[in-house]
Amino acid sequence: MSTAKRTDTQSPALHGADSHDLIRVHGARVNNLKDVSIELPKRRLTVFTGVSGSGKSSLVFDTIAAESQRLINETYSAFVQGFMPTLARPEVDVLEGLTTAIIVDQQRMGGDARSTVGTATDANAMLRILFSRLGKPHIGPPSAYAFNVPSVRASGAITVERGAKKAVKATFNRTGGMCTRCEGRGTVSDIDLTQLYDDGKSLNEGALTIPGYSMDGWYGRIFSGCGFFDPDKPIRKYTKRELHDLLHKEPTKIKVDGINLTYEGLIPKIQKSMLSKDIDALQPHIRAFVERAMTFTVCPECDGTRLSEGARSSKIKRISIADACAMQISDLAKWVRGLDEPSVAPLLTALQQTLDSFVEIGLGYLSLDRPSGTLSGGEAQRVKMIRHLGSSLTDVTYVFDEPTIGLHPHDIQRMNDLLLRLRDKGNTVLVVEHKPEAIAIADHVVDLGPGAGTAGGTVCFEGTVEGLRAGGTITGRHLDDRASLKETVRTPSGKLEIRGATSNNLQDVAVDIPLGVLCVVTGVAGSGKSSLVHGSLPQQSGAAGAGVVSVGQGAIRGSRRSNPATYTGLLDPIRKAFAKVNGVKPGLFSANSEGACPTCNGAGVIYTDLAMMAGVATTCEECEGKRFDASVLEYHLGGRDISEVLAMSVTEAEEFFADGEAKIPAAHKILSRLADVGLGYLSLGQPLTTLSGGERQRLKLATHMADKGGVYVLDEPTTGLHLADVEQLLGLLDRLVDSGKSVIVVEHHQAVMAHADWIIDLGPGAGHDGGRIVFEGTPTDLVAARSTLTGEHLAAYVGS
Repeated sequence: MSTAKRTDTQSPALHGADSHDLIRVHGARVNNLKDVSIELPKRRLTVFTGVSGSGKSSLVFDTIAAESQRLINETYSAFVQGFMPTLARPEVDVLEGLTTAIIVDQQRMGGDARSTVGTATDANAMLRILFSRLGKPHIGPPSAYAFNVPSVRASGAITVERGAKKAVKATFNRTGGMCTRCEGRGTVSDIDLTQLYDDGKSLNEGALTIPGYSMDGWYGRIFSGCGFFDPDKPIRKYTKRELHDLLHKEPTKIKVDGINLTYEGLIPKIQKSMLSKDIDALQPHIRAFVERAMTFTVCPECDGTRLSEGARSSKIKRISIADACAMQISDLAKWVRGLDEPSVAPLLTALQQTLDSFVEIGLGYLSLDRPSGTLSGGEAQRVKMIRHLGSSLTDVTYVFDEPTIGLHPHDIQRMNDLLLRLRDKGNTVLVVEHKPEAIAIADHVVDLGPGAGTAGGTVCFEGTVEGLRAGGTITGRHLDDRASLKETVRTPSGKLEIRGATSNNLQDVAVDIPLGVLCVVTGVAGSGKSSLVHGSLPQQSGAAGAGVVSVGQGAIRGSRRSNPATYTGLLDPIRKAFAKVNGVKPGLFSANSEGACPTCNGAGVIYTDLAMMAGVATTCEECEGKRFDASVLEYHLGGRDISEVLAMSVTEAEEFFADGEAKIPAAHKILSRLADVGLGYLSLGQPLTTLSGGERQRLKLATHMADKGGVYVLDEPTTGLHLADVEQLLGLLDRLVDSGKSVIVVEHHQAVMAHADWIIDLGPGAGHDGGRIVFEGTPTDLVAARSTLTGEHLAAYVGS
């Protein structure tokens, strides 16, 4: 048989299919984009820069990635599409050359109690297979090592049809690895009864201290009319039966004033209504109650490993799967490398590659049993990256949202290498970024601006990094900015003593944190900065008598309905002013109350929950996203209705409420604090769920600036800040210190380090290689000594 042979020796002309090497965007008008037209090269790394609020996310996430997502949804069968909401097409004239977009963002990973770093990647699944093959004694299949799988035993007739034969089995077993006591959570919870009621009072005297359980409303009628106990008798005098009925009685039908109702004991009732819900989604006062009432202790049966005794007894080289998951990943990688077993060689290779990716990406200090809900935004983003590094997909568009967040300058180089590796596999990589070290590796740069909000939304520059430097835009001018070291530093007014700190990886740390100055705590990711500042400071604050105001980047507690106006308390004076001018009730101007649009209940969007897939929001067609009933929008203040006020940016609103008919001093004071922290571009009604970690933190900072606290603790406040905005932040920190506050900042940004009065550097490495103080002193001394990684990078930064 002859094989076909190529006869042409010349290279063929470019195939028509290879000419589609650009993503073309024409006339994009999403959010603040002003008719943006742009061409992005495929299979290259494009970085989008510009001040916060200039329109980077609107272009990358809300236009390019959103349209790619919409088009993919249209490829599903009509049946599947029937269960999915119709995504609106972004406001853009032409979008060509799109590929499948994979978004790697900084949303915290699922807060489910059973989700860990190991389950979020493939590492845990591979370890389970490994132990089911090699573990001694052999206890069962991979599910026997899974803390998410309970053991099941069933008896009875199961009919198994095999051809003409019918076999009947009497019992059925499935071996799971879940600890029966804590159900795979690692902790057991208990309820502190003293937080539910004051036993010296009767119900009618207000004994119940559970939020919402007052005797004036429905609960009062149910307790008074149920007849199970005397509402006028102090609870401590209740009989065992009465106390059981109050606390534990199962749902029972009762009749009160001719109305059919259900009575249920307090504990099952609050377990359903409060304790079973995600604590972050609860209202602040309910969350505070849950945190007081619930006590969590390590499960005594599995010692926090989440695994049954059988799963813990099976070992490979004296290591159980619980020990393996508790190891630092860098150590686990070494252990796996030492296993030489030809029967599972491909599995060991795959596991080795996954664990090495963790180390390479700078997450070698994590352990696989670390709950995924405790990862920071930057850590979560890097864990998600690990999935994609081993992916077989190519010609995909990867979209990253500031991947250098939370990274020490030493770690940024590793991140850059990973982004380039994704590009070199033949993928298009789009990165929204502010750090000069990350912008430097771009093949193509798009600079948006010139300002934020309505002052942004245009493309100021498009081209190479060298072109950006010479281009004269705000980003170009600030790209080579280098903060200089301060000639004189402030003298501390006192000190906070921390002695014997051992939380997480801290190794018996003793350090004095100076008060009355700007103190920066730094070190590579995982060196123990947060453990030192958040774990040890709050205990010290009581002793020192200085109220500590801790401002982190965690999600702001509140629902999708919360926005900067409601969170800061700004909306109250505005509603009152509207009500006074128009002679109506303030409740009308609340989208969560009487003034709400009836179709979307004041949310502005209709949410469709897609069960296991990400939910989708579509704008309400009735109110067009304004959130209010049409009749409410007929009332005006200073010529604007309430929805127009909520659509204003902080800067616009600050002018609007400064004088004239709309002069509201209380609102103006809050707005000037928001502008102070660099949030002038935010609109008052923007849902809090859409804010980045850095924006959330600065919003909290603005709210806390009026607090009486003496010590402010900030966690990477430069997150999401453009180079030009960092100067404004440094000015704000200086003003805080000059007003008599002590400011402690956990930070990686060299400009903030250079500006500090005192630096505490942790390290030398991450995880168990860190947790020690490697330097404390002034920035000048740190640069002169160059004894640590931070010292070397800071010296290179200030050019000394």
